[in-house]
Amino acid sequence: MANMTVERLHELFDEYPDKENLMWEGVCHDCQSSVIITASPQPDGIHVNGGSVFEPKTNKFFLKCNTCYEKEPALSNFQNCEVYSRVVGYLRPVTQWNDGKQAEFNDRKMFNTQPES
Repeated sequence: MANMTVERLHELFDEYPDKENLMWEGVCHDCQSSVIITASPQPDGIHVNGGSVFEPKTNKFFLKCNTCYEKEPALSNFQNCEVYSRVVGYLRPVTQWNDGKQAEFNDRKMFNTQPES
């Protein structure tokens, strides 16, 4: 999994035109220390300070502090969650379904079997 691209940073700045800087606050994926990462547009490009940002899925961010990023630039100890569900009578990983079935799965709504009080 690679760092967030410059193109993606430009997209985020376009999505939030009223913001002068982008900021991510959380914990480092590797060492669990608190980290604040900022991205600010400058005349010579976008400057990122405080660490590195990873985006495996749209708007799902993982952060790394500078120290951990210098040791290992890629995310370690990262495992995607495998989601199983029933399709045509048996359980299968959702990632192995065809596009149509995956779209149906994403349209599903959760419901509560307990009556509301």
